[in-house]
Amino acid sequence: MAPRDLIDIDRIFHEPAVADFPRGREILARYPNAERIEVPSHWNIPELHGNEGSVEDWVRIKRSTLVLGVKKGLAMRPNGRSAHFIAPSTSNGCAMSCSYCYVPRRKGFSNPISLFVNVEAVCAAIARHAGKQGALPEPDQIDPEAWVYDLGENGDLSVDAMICDNVRDLVALFRGLPNAKGSFATKAVNRDLLAYDPQGRTRIRFSLMPARIARIVDVRTAPIPERIAAIDDFLRAGYEVHVNFSPVILYEGWEADWAALFDAIDGTISEAAKAQLACEIIMLTHNAGLHAVNLGWHPKAEDLLWRPDIQETKRSEGGGENLRYRTGWKGKWLARFKALLAERMPYCRVRYAF
Repeated sequence: MAPRDLIDIDRIFHEPAVADFPRGREILARYPNAERIEVPSHWNIPELHGNEGSVEDWVRIKRSTLVLGVKKGLAMRPNGRSAHFIAPSTSNGCAMSCSYCYVPRRKGFSNPISLFVNVEAVCAAIARHAGKQGALPEPDQIDPEAWVYDLGENGDLSVDAMICDNVRDLVALFRGLPNAKGSFATKAVNRDLLAYDPQGRTRIRFSLMPARIARIVDVRTAPIPERIAAIDDFLRAGYEVHVNFSPVILYEGWEADWAALFDAIDGTISEAAKAQLACEIIMLTHNAGLHAVNLGWHPKAEDLLWRPDIQETKRSEGGGENLRYRTGWKGKWLARFKALLAERMPYCRVRYAF
């Protein structure tokens, strides 16, 4: 999807202090004709969050609306799964519209991109934290030699980079941190990132799933073949390139679809890409509130996502109630998935499975 098709900003909600920051002024100057609306906080904007009418305009809001704010909390959160630490986000929300995304149910409805303009403060906080860590004591499932910081927990940095240089600044930061790497997952292919010169210090994780399912649930994202084809280009550009098999959605025929995907990856990427490839496997997590939202804008996706016959309620680490595949059965399905992966792509190391 071309940037113009994904984002075409004509309305900017912004916190009062945004213009005090160079990055804020840069973004405002990039969209001189956009309507500007000052708001007290990026987090609670009645016109965007919790407004029932926004469901009808879901995609229009994603494309045309941008929110600018100042990041307040700069603490690192321990992770231990995909990364060692979750870094302070430089964004929240996304221009894409994946129907299983948890952010809309937390922040409210379509939730377009919110960018934080104090990127220097975020970079400084990461650098201070990494400086205190010293060397990674021993290799682990996350990385053999470096502390890994997840940079894009609540958005997609490949899309953020279409708007401003926050992502370029983060890649440059990790280029200079000898004991740390940055990491982010993406469903977009933004070839501008190929010029960022990461020198092996940034890990990009292309999220993949069977193409026919992605056409239903991965709305406004790069086609799966395009993501696979980008793996070698990003590797040559100096990124460490992994893949996320996420989310794994269960339905009649899922194993055949995933086998076809594994074969497509195997037949596309180079031996160099295979030699360094690792993956994360994440089974679908859903939510009753998100189900209700999706029924208003994309009910077809719920035929795949809402399966109470094989799902059960689980309380998340954040205290919310989510739907996951039933205990016992989930473990068996995950084992079948891993066995299929080992058969078709034996070189692909599983870093994390959930």
